[in-house]
Amino acid sequence: MRKLWMLLLAGSLLAACNNEKKGDQPAEKETEIEKDLSKPAAETNTPPKDPLEQYLGSFVGAFGENKITLLFTRFWGDSVQGRSIVGGNDRPFMGTHKKEADGRLLVEAKEPGDHKDDGVFSIILGTNGANEITGTWTPNNKTKPAKNFSLTKKKFEYRTDVGSWPESSQRLLKAADLENLMKEDLEFMRNEIFARHGYCFNKKHLRLQFEMEDWYVPNTVDIKGYLTDIEKKNIAMIKRYEKYAEEYGDEYGR
Repeated sequence: MRKLWMLLLAGSLLAACNNEKKGDQPAEKETEIEKDLSKPAAETNTPPKDPLEQYLGSFVGAFGENKITLLFTRFWGDSVQGRSIVGGNDRPFMGTHKKEADGRLLVEAKEPGDHKDDGVFSIILGTNGANEITGTWTPNNKTKPAKNFSLTKKKFEYRTDVGSWPESSQRLLKAADLENLMKEDLEFMRNEIFARHGYCFNKKHLRLQFEMEDWYVPNTVDIKGYLTDIEKKNIAMIKRYEKYAEEYGDEYGR
């Protein structure tokens, strides 16, 4: 009887050991799964970024006597689309691009041709990385000269802390802010509000004034809807003082 009891006990212990070993196996599998989940994200397959995206945005610089902004808005296939903003004009352009032997990108693009100042751009992208472009603009009007340019990438940003009179975009002006200014100063103050919004001026004397400012980036010829309520009220007030200055001449602001 004692031998039978000993055999039953040994069998129970052996079964318990086997069950423990079987119970360990799921834990080992979970450990392997955890290892897979802990692999760095770099090992996953992600589509490569389109290298042409680095050229999207604004490139700004001298263009003859003016400052120009060339804005690339889209690259697809072998095509390119964008805008040129210069001299009070905002013109679309469209063309093609191809990779040169040296790795740079050649863009040939045309403005529509229904404006007297339209022409054709030949642009090299990647002259100095993605932050500089060079090129030539040839006018459709053959009596006008071609223009060479070298432009630097610069993003337009609306800021209220730039200019000679930043307060005109920050708060409502008071009479004391305006009553001692000459007509020319008042005109500059008023147009400085437009310049902060990237307005491209048609009047040459205003273009020359603002294009000397590092913060100024020509971005549009239509700023309706962008002016703040404070700016609208200040513009109206400045205009009234400009009118007074014109009527009273030397007596005003002296």
